[in-house]
Amino acid sequence: MSEAVLLIGTKKGLWIGRTDGERRNWKLDGPQFEMQGIYSVGVDTRDDRPRLFVGGTSEHWGPAVFHSDDLGRTWDEPPKGSIGFPEDADASVERVWQIQAASADQPGVVYAGTEPSALWKSTDGGVTFELVRGLWDHPHRKEWGAGFGGQAIHTVLPHSTDPDRVSVAMSTGGVYQTRDGGATWEPANHGIKAKFMPDPDPEFGQCVHKLAAHPDVPERMFAQNHHGVYRTDDGGAIWKSIADGLPSDFGFPIVVHPHEPETVYVFPLIADGNRIPPDATPRVFRSRDAGATWEPLTNGLPDAPSYAPVLRDALCVDQGSPAGVYLGTRDGCVYASADAGDTWTEVARHLPDVLSVRAAVI
Repeated sequence: MSEAVLLIGTKKGLWIGRTDGERRNWKLDGPQFEMQGIYSVGVDTRDDRPRLFVGGTSEHWGPAVFHSDDLGRTWDEPPKGSIGFPEDADASVERVWQIQAASADQPGVVYAGTEPSALWKSTDGGVTFELVRGLWDHPHRKEWGAGFGGQAIHTVLPHSTDPDRVSVAMSTGGVYQTRDGGATWEPANHGIKAKFMPDPDPEFGQCVHKLAAHPDVPERMFAQNHHGVYRTDDGGAIWKSIADGLPSDFGFPIVVHPHEPETVYVFPLIADGNRIPPDATPRVFRSRDAGATWEPLTNGLPDAPSYAPVLRDALCVDQGSPAGVYLGTRDGCVYASADAGDTWTEVARHLPDVLSVRAAVI
């Protein structure tokens, strides 16, 4: 029988949910990495033995990337935390915001995104990482700003069929892409608005909150922005708004259904002010037509009033059939859906702030 695992990264450690393939009754273990902020978690299922990742930040020891080959029962930390700037970069890693395995035809390749905004590549399965100098040395870097959470590359989106193509998103710099394996990078923000800037249509500087894509349709990507929900159908050349039908175009996460490239999920918030769910009602919104129309999903989520937001990496899907959908809130609650979002079950409550979630059916 298959096993499902759910990684829950919080402000004060990691919890792991475990259950069978039905994904109905979860058992929670933790905390691990106590008193560390777990800003990123990752699951690499390309090999027969899945590898789990944690990007932890200790207030005393700093950031490190850990990995586990036994579904989180034990963890390995390479020397020096596996990730760190070379001396000539004159910088230090503050947090690891993203850990993302590359496509199946690139065994051993794992990417990481950090604060300050830098991209890292591993070729040994995420044990050690090297700085992608092409992006770090980009002439725009000195003009990239810092979002409310800091200046960070928080999304890494490898192309599913072309190993030389990678998209990243940062706050606040926007979307950048490489087509030559990281040697050169170009901004890809045409159509994404920056309402907070004097010029609302800059070449770069947008505050992109998250990117997502389905591997079967790599030229179509979705973006949740600081004001704006967008889709591109041409690999990032032009972005168009798909926010009509949502109660707000502001939010943090966006994810795509693992088996249905037209199905996408967001969690809207009231913009700028208090950043709570509209009408104090937590709702995941789902589109089955690539953003043309939206429907709210509430069955099993808390009744109003509920004021907790969901952060950019605290909404995810697994590869199960039907797909599982998971979200964690800033008031320490975690909810799981085993039917693609139609109904929800509470997995945990009263945890510290949930920063990141990832799930897999093994």
